[in-house]
Amino acid sequence: MSDWNRKTREIPLESLPREMGSAINLYIEQHNLGPILSDALKCIQTDSEKVKKGLFGRPEVVRVGAIITPRWLLWAIQGTKTRTTVLSAQLINITIQDYSQTPFAKMIPDSGIEVSGLFTDAGESSSAFIGLSEGTAANEFKEIVLKAAQQAKK
Repeated sequence: MSDWNRKTREIPLESLPREMGSAINLYIEQHNLGPILSDALKCIQTDSEKVKKGLFGRPEVVRVGAIITPRWLLWAIQGTKTRTTVLSAQLINITIQDYSQTPFAKMIPDSGIEVSGLFTDAGESSSAFIGLSEGTAANEFKEIVLKAAQQAKK
């Protein structure tokens, strides 16, 4: 069982939280990515709350907005313990796996996708986990992301 309670829902791109939307727009501008979101296939938001552990466990909430296009995966993370961070990658430069199919899932149960490869403006390969809940919106997003990544490499 995951240490997080997650809720993933599909939302229109313009319905992302204001701070997150502003951070995404600034990121796109700073990296000269152009109109990469103009052909967005799907946008989701996942709200995650860490399950309190022990007497002194503090509540932690993390919100992720993720957008998939035919060529890009872009996601923003904001939380009670972190400032808003935006990451992106061209699909041709990354490998995406259903987290449940990775070796880590046996050690740290959770649900989502594992993204590995060269992220925008990164000098070396990295990996990231994008947590998703179980359910229709999360499963549809996962399916579209995996399919878009395969298509981008053809």
